[in-house]
Amino acid sequence: MRIEYDIKLGFKDVMFRPKRSTLKSRSQVSLDRTFLFRNSQKEWTGVPIMAANMDTVGTFEMAIKLAEKRIFTAIHKHYTFEEWDQFLKTAPKDIEKYIAISTGTGQPDLEKISKVIQAHPQMQFICIDVANGYSEHFVEFVKQTRAQFPTMTILAGNVVTGEMVEELILAGADIIKVGIGPGSVCTTRIKTGVGYPQLSAIIECADAAHGLGGQIISDGGCSSPGDVAKAFGAGADFVMLGGMLAGHDESGGELVERDGKKYKQFYGMSSSTAMKKHAGGVAEYRASEGKTVEVDYRGSVENTVQDILGGVRSTCTYVGASKLKELTKRTTFIRVAEQENRVYTK
Repeated sequence: MRIEYDIKLGFKDVMFRPKRSTLKSRSQVSLDRTFLFRNSQKEWTGVPIMAANMDTVGTFEMAIKLAEKRIFTAIHKHYTFEEWDQFLKTAPKDIEKYIAISTGTGQPDLEKISKVIQAHPQMQFICIDVANGYSEHFVEFVKQTRAQFPTMTILAGNVVTGEMVEELILAGADIIKVGIGPGSVCTTRIKTGVGYPQLSAIIECADAAHGLGGQIISDGGCSSPGDVAKAFGAGADFVMLGGMLAGHDESGGELVERDGKKYKQFYGMSSSTAMKKHAGGVAEYRASEGKTVEVDYRGSVENTVQDILGGVRSTCTYVGASKLKELTKRTTFIRVAEQENRVYTK
């Protein structure tokens, strides 16, 4: 047993220090990023925010709406081949630039994505998603996927430490998902005691990835546009959102009405709700590591997206960054004292 005494920080532990700026308006800020992915050698340009591959968020409907803003969607893995086939035959032009087909590490998952990609070779992104990205089996699956799809851009995770980021990039992944337990409907930290404060995880993992020419996704923990900006400021290349995009027309989840008010169901993909829906229940050897909540129904996701993008642009003006790429270079975080933190998070 050993203890690390270095302080690790989450989003609520810091704020941006404002700096002099020559920008006159938020409209002068560009949120587009262009990346050349290390292993696929594909180039991508867009707004590097992602809808999470949860079946209450990463839907076909969400993908169509977000692609209008050149925002990315990691589509959840529970669509059938037939549903994928129908979607891709009727989807808007260039939708493949802004979507990933998600998979676990099971043979049926691999067979399905192989079938989709064979039928629709315009697909460009695969998201390999497991709760624990530290297993040798996962690394071997990444290697196998890279060998089978040498020109596809691969997203893989989740991990929270630099050495595992490096291993996954060297195994063939291009973009590493970073985050264990920070999500609003994830209970991994409670059930297992495992986790890592998200801001520190981003800082450490981004350093490791960028050293090898790879990228990272901050996955989980953002509950406001300010948190999204902090993730970018800490060095994240992409920021993946779940709860912030739940509750909309384009989101999955059952719509319920109670006392004249509408709600939508939102749950973690390791929750008992998700496992009953997709696997017939929670297996005897494991515990549920997610919860189910009802979030306020919020209509179209359009207004929420505008609020997020406007918040990040505003952050950029406060620190003098005319492009999102410059934000991390212009970022100085200040630690929030414990008493101030209680007021700030109220």
